Order: sequence, then C-alpha cells, then structure tokens
Amino acid sequence: MTGTKSSSEPVHIIGAGLAGSEAAWQVARSGVPVVLHEMRPHRMTQAHRTDGLAELVCSNSFRSDDAANNAVGLLHAEMRRLGSLIMRAADANQVPAGGALAVDRDGFSLAVTRALGEHPLIEISRAEIAGLPPAGWRNVIVATGPLTSAPLADAVRKLSGEDALAFFDAIAPIVHRDSIDMSTAWFQSRYDKTGPGGTGADYINCPMTKAQYDAFVDALISGEKTDFKQWETSTLYFDGCLPIEVMAERGPETLRHGPMKPVGLTNPHDPTVKAYAIVQLRQDNKLGTLYNMVGFQTKLKYGAQQRIFRTIRGLENAEFARLGGLHRNTFLNSPKLLDAQLRLRAEPRLRFAGQMTGCEGYVESAGIGLIAGLYAAADARAISLAAPPATTALGSLLGHITGGHIETIEPGGRSFQPMNINFGLFPPLAGSPTPKPDGTRLRGNEKTVARKQAISARALSDLDRWMADHLQIAAAA
Repeated sequence: MTGTKSSSEPVHIIGAGLAGSEAAWQVARSGVPVVLHEMRPHRMTQAHRTDGLAELVCSNSFRSDDAANNAVGLLHAEMRRLGSLIMRAADANQVPAGGALAVDRDGFSLAVTRALGEHPLIEISRAEIAGLPPAGWRNVIVATGPLTSAPLADAVRKLSGEDALAFFDAIAPIVHRDSIDMSTAWFQSRYDKTGPGGTGADYINCPMTKAQYDAFVDALISGEKTDFKQWETSTLYFDGCLPIEVMAERGPETLRHGPMKPVGLTNPHDPTVKAYAIVQLRQDNKLGTLYNMVGFQTKLKYGAQQRIFRTIRGLENAEFARLGGLHRNTFLNSPKLLDAQLRLRAEPRLRFAGQMTGCEGYVESAGIGLIAGLYAAADARAISLAAPPATTALGSLLGHITGGHIETIEPGGRSFQPMNINFGLFPPLAGSPTPKPDGTRLRGNEKTVARKQAISARALSDLDRWMADHLQIAAAA
C-alpha cells in the first residue's frame, strides 16, 4: 500500500471481536482514524460473559504454531509479519500447550482492549448498530461474528436477497483429493449426467458391500456425538439437512435411498458387481484439491468421524481438510455477495470481515479482519492495494471466501460453507518436492512433509515480496 494521502473521515468498524479488533488496529496503523463499535455491555450475546474486546468464548487455543508444517501455524507467521495485534496479544499471554499456541483468555482480551483503547486514532463506541449503518458512513467494516444481532442480520438479508445469510453450518467432511485411493474409487456422475458445468464424471465414488454398509450404519448410530451449545438450541438446524447419523437412525435402508444410493453408477474396477451402497465426493474448490463427502453433515465427534469414515473403501488413508459439523453460525454467501476486496456488491461502502464471511476459527477470523483493515485503510487514503498472493495463507483464505469455492454440480441450494485454513486451499507446487540430500526419492509421509514445508516456504517468500512491493504502514505500531 503506497502513497501518503490520508483521510480525516473515520473508518467505522462494527463488532470488536477478533476480526474487528484486528481490522481496527491495521487501519489505525495506516494513519487512518477508526470508530470501533461494540454493543457489549449494553447488549450482551448468549455466549459472551464480559465487555472485553476480542473475548474468546469457546476455546483458548489458536491451534498449531508450527509455521513449517501446519497451515494455521503458517497463518500465525504471516500475521506476525504484518504486525498483527491479535498475534502480539496471543504471544504475550501464551500458556503451555505443547506445539499449540494457547492463551490465558482474560489476559489476552485485556491486552487487546488496552492496546485499542490507548491508540490515539481509535475511538471505542459502546452502542449497538441496529440495522444498516447510517448512509453518511462511507467506509464500514462489519465484523459482527456468528452471533450477529437480529436487526443487523435482517438488514443485510433485505439488502442482498434471501440467499444472503445462513444461520447454521451444515458441514460435511472435506477430504484432500490426493489422499483418496483411486484404485478402489472412480469418477462418474449418476447416469453420466453432465449437469451445469459438469463432464459426466464429476463425483468420486466409493463402493460398499452389504456387510460393509451394515457395519457402517451401526457405527454411525453408536458413534459419540457432540452436544449443541446453549445458544444453538433454539435454531432450526434440520430443515432438509439432517445429520447423517440421524438419517441412519430412521432405518437401516434410509441412507441407501438418500445420499448413499447406488443407482446409475458402474464400478470400472469391478463392472459386473453392483455396489450395495456408494459414498460420493464432490469437488469443493476450483483448484480440485478438496472433495466434499456429499450429504455427510454430522454431529459425530471428530475422533469418531475419522475412525468411521476411514472404514469407507477408498478413504482408508483419507486426510481431512475439515471434519463435519452442525452449529449456529451467521455467515454470508460470500462468493456470490462479496467482491475480491470483501465489499458487499449491493452496497460497496460495506466491507465484511471475520466469521461472517465464511472463514472458520479464531485465527482465520482475525486474518480476514487484518486484510479487511488494510483494504479499508487503502480506500480511506484513495490508493489501491493488490491482493496478497494466492500462494500465501492469507491470500488462499481470501480466495476461498471470494471466489475459490464452486457451487453444487447438481441444481439445488447454496453449498458454500465456512472453512479453516488448510493446505488444500493453496495452489499446488510446480513439480515434485526436492529429493533427499543423498539424492534418493522421497516416499510416503516424507513426501507429504516436504510438500507442506515447500508450500510454507513459498508462502513466506511471496508474502515478503508482496509487503515490500505494496505495503507502507503510515504509523508504527
């Protein structure tokens, strides 16, 4: 972000969770005034218990801090390079957690609250914004999170249409394409139908015998499930979107007549034998690196999901980019509604950040808040800012939100769902990983580790180059 022109008109940021707090910090660091609006304590949510900014309400872990081998650790590293307040506060309030970055929640919130409150360019306004922001606010970031108040959510939905907002996640597990055994599975659409934009071979199919299917249904029913949180219990989750284990409980044949129906498919590995049931996976991103288990939204605990789903033929060694779930979460149909700079197409003065955009997790929310803050500051200074490279964690996450997702191949409802950062969102490496020092080829897990490390090294190098070419922070932290 180059140039020196600044604006005395403030950027208004609605919501002081992790995304809003990070956005405010980045805007102020760029020399632009901020009004940060937080409705607590005048109006509390069902989950928060304090009036502190950036309150962590569900977990005190920022997950892995391994920048070389883990995508969220890489996101940590990128945000630190960009002067993230959220990462600074997390590092200062770290508690022992092995290779994870866990924090003292109260100390973390206090550090963020103090830093923002003491910044000369940040004003904190303790009042609810009920409905759309006033028309005179020309540069706004909405970062109200999964518990967005009803008046604001209703206003956004009216502005953007019925498909604007979802109020729960119905998430099926997502598998890394290169971990699926294609000597067992095969590509085919039912009856070879092409569908909109399809080829007739748009799904990966994993077959089951009757014995395998019966054992699978039994495992689904007996598998350990998660409970709804208190603020989720009043949400209607199951309208046309039943968890797979609930379908299984309705009768042993229910899944065979639902998402696992075997009709219209022929296994090229064994063409004379008809599968008793078939699990289908559909391409989930434009890169073709991630595949979604069709109809497998679930409340099974993560350990049970991995154990049970790896009994499916072809998925014995599946690596999951994310596991399934159903929970309360207000989020936009972002690929349709937002432009590449997170602005609402229907009203570009409004920019969105955090979980509301369709990222999942505290760190991801803060990362998108960081990018939104940089974009808003650039707008305030009447300059342009190029997007971070798609090869970076920040760029790949932004790409997923604003255009990396693909719609369902078959006609139907929206399919965009929130996503954690993972290596499946990054563009593949060119060529194979470098051989070992002795010149021998990498094998098995060695190749996976080398690939992740190469992606991480490329990301940090590309981020440094982008920062040098495009960013010039007007005010030091």
